[in-house]
Amino acid sequence: MSIERQLHKFGGSSLADPECYRRVVQILKQYSQAEDLIVVSAAGKTTNHLIEFIEGLYKDGRIAHEALQDVKKFQVNLIEQLLSGDEQTALIAQLNDEFKLLGELSAPLTDAEQAAVLGHGESWSARLLSTLLNQNKLTSIALDSRNFLRAEAGTQPEVDRGTSYPLLNAILSQHSQHRVVITGFMAQNQQGHTVLLGRNGSDYSATVIGALAQVSKVTIWSDVAGVYSADPRIVEDACLLPLLRLDEASELARLAAPVLHSRTLQPVAQSAMDCHLRCSYEPEAGSTRIERVLASGRGAKIISSLDEVLLIELYVSSGHDFSRLRQEALSSLSRAQLEPLAYEVQEDQHCLRLSYTREIAGGALAYLQDKGFEAEIKLKEGYSMVAAVGAGVTSNPIHSYGFYQQLKHAPVEFIAESTSGLSLVAILRTSATTPLVQGIHKQLFQAQKRVAIALCGKGNIGSAWLSLFAEQKSELEKRRGMNFELVAIIDSQTYWFDANGINAANANQQFDNEAISYENGEWIPRLGSIQGYDEAVVIDVTASQELALQYQEIATQGVHLISANKVAGSASSAFYYQVQDAFAKINRHWLYNATVGAGLPINHTVKDLRESGDEVIAISGIFSGTLSWLFQQYDGSVPFAELVDLAWQQGLTEPDPRHDLDGSDVMRKLVILARESGLTIEPEAVKVESLVPEELAQLPLDDFLDNGHILSELLAERLRKAQREDKVLRYVARLEKNGKATVGVEALTREHALANLLPCDNIFAIESKWYKDNPLVIRGPGAGREVTAGAIQSDLNLLSSLI
Repeated sequence: MSIERQLHKFGGSSLADPECYRRVVQILKQYSQAEDLIVVSAAGKTTNHLIEFIEGLYKDGRIAHEALQDVKKFQVNLIEQLLSGDEQTALIAQLNDEFKLLGELSAPLTDAEQAAVLGHGESWSARLLSTLLNQNKLTSIALDSRNFLRAEAGTQPEVDRGTSYPLLNAILSQHSQHRVVITGFMAQNQQGHTVLLGRNGSDYSATVIGALAQVSKVTIWSDVAGVYSADPRIVEDACLLPLLRLDEASELARLAAPVLHSRTLQPVAQSAMDCHLRCSYEPEAGSTRIERVLASGRGAKIISSLDEVLLIELYVSSGHDFSRLRQEALSSLSRAQLEPLAYEVQEDQHCLRLSYTREIAGGALAYLQDKGFEAEIKLKEGYSMVAAVGAGVTSNPIHSYGFYQQLKHAPVEFIAESTSGLSLVAILRTSATTPLVQGIHKQLFQAQKRVAIALCGKGNIGSAWLSLFAEQKSELEKRRGMNFELVAIIDSQTYWFDANGINAANANQQFDNEAISYENGEWIPRLGSIQGYDEAVVIDVTASQELALQYQEIATQGVHLISANKVAGSASSAFYYQVQDAFAKINRHWLYNATVGAGLPINHTVKDLRESGDEVIAISGIFSGTLSWLFQQYDGSVPFAELVDLAWQQGLTEPDPRHDLDGSDVMRKLVILARESGLTIEPEAVKVESLVPEELAQLPLDDFLDNGHILSELLAERLRKAQREDKVLRYVARLEKNGKATVGVEALTREHALANLLPCDNIFAIESKWYKDNPLVIRGPGAGREVTAGAIQSDLNLLSSLI
């Protein structure tokens, strides 16, 4: 079975000195496989010094000579510190030959010659790292990307993938079981000349090469762990974003954020590979994964800034069609991949203002001039930019207001909303952007979060939770520093939706007057697009299979889910994992502790044991509060059916008690616990003993209750047999490590741990590597509307700590 190939990209800061190189070797030992690809930038400031060398050739030969000597000293020092013996001698000899040729250059240089000079840094990095890997017994070869990457020169050179693909794969087929260290930043044109791939072109070349080689994952290693909510050097409490949507990441890159670059993500979007950003200095410090997901968003995630921005202004004379020329200019620039950071249309002045980074502005200006637009074109310096990026930012009134509010005293030229709705961009006359970034970040992200809640089910548990929520709302908000608003209550056919909030204390009394009918879960997208809230959560306290089948749609809308409904958690493995993945891949949460044990923390405990390194060997117990009550009472003095009728009248059973008696509820709980313990199990694999006689299963409820004597007679004989052995009957669930799972009536000694419970109590005995001789036991009330409502509230409290 072949191992999926990955690609690792290391930037100049990750190769800044000998210690950095050694750290990269350790990273590749731990995180790479034998046929992985490695793309490298020039080490440290090598490219900057080569630029100084070229500039010196045009100004003063002594400056050029000094710059070249500085580069040579740095490169020789790296080799001497990292290599020894013949490898060191060979690399220094090769380096001396190359510097001799560089020293013979004189101005003027063609563009191709300049590109070839600047590409030396990547060649030196690849050669040195490959040799160092071989010295550390990681078989490796160095490969010059110009051997296979093809591109033509331009402001934003594009790799010709059709031509490059067969060239790369022919080379890779010759080097199986080798780590291949490839130069970044460079390609070659049809004339055989070096073409540089633009600003931070090594990242772009890395993802292009990854796409061409069909790698499963590209990891870009740099001096930061990933994308933060703001530059952590500017905002101390900026937080790392573990997941970032691809469209948001692309917008951030388009706005020239230093951690992501404009074309890096194009190959990611056009392939199946994942992209991760990690820190080579602290590999375990976290990372950002770029997710190929377009779920709805509710506002800004990142505040970005640029200190040097230029404006290109096109003035169209009054005799021409300004609207047409404006659209032609914008469309043409987009096709040429010269889209501005932001633009402003001044209709009364017949002026289009386009903002660019300094690197792109010259190329964009030349492109517009070459196109011959009938307009006066001016280039102006002296501007800066701040931006708020995130899906939904332009439609989030709180974030939009906060952004404008923080800029009201700043020298703003114009503010633009991106056509995608992914960013708000302010172009300013040059001013200090740091305090603006700090102020916007604080206003947007440190203000009190607003969470919208939709309750599905207003029966026993739903009513109990409404009362509990009304009582606990203020305390929860105070404790979490958030605002929680109940915005919807949904039953099987009607729903009440109010974005301004519903008073939980009297919601049940008003529901019938306020609710309207709905079809096909139309309330779900309405909740997903609710305005004025940072997060939304559905609380499902129903037993509805129809609603469980809509869980993936709830996730798609970017909404969290808290569930007491056992259907999805105990469905087929395929469906269960689809639901899990639907929430996980967009960084939303599905919490369901209330599905087992009511308010008892059994799901949390089993999951925590597994994730802490323990291994669950077996689980057994009394999982049904209803059946616990029935069998605790059942001593033969009262027929079993009469006890069922009494429990039903007291609200201890489901509306139809057969749903308790047939064992399906206990089976579902056992499947959920099995999966929390890490075991893959199908519900059909559980051997279930139903207490419902076959002839009573399909009768109307009243007829079932009237014929309860049949049920009583079946259990009476089993009870007499157990009593002759001085035992009691209990309805027990058991799970073994080999996957064997059973649910049914057992005769237990009176001293058995599962035999001595209070009525309605659940008990869970967990055997594991750590709790083998003395099982971990959790026991307590396992039924009742109040404790189940408490479990829902507990999950809401947990969710508030995660968002």
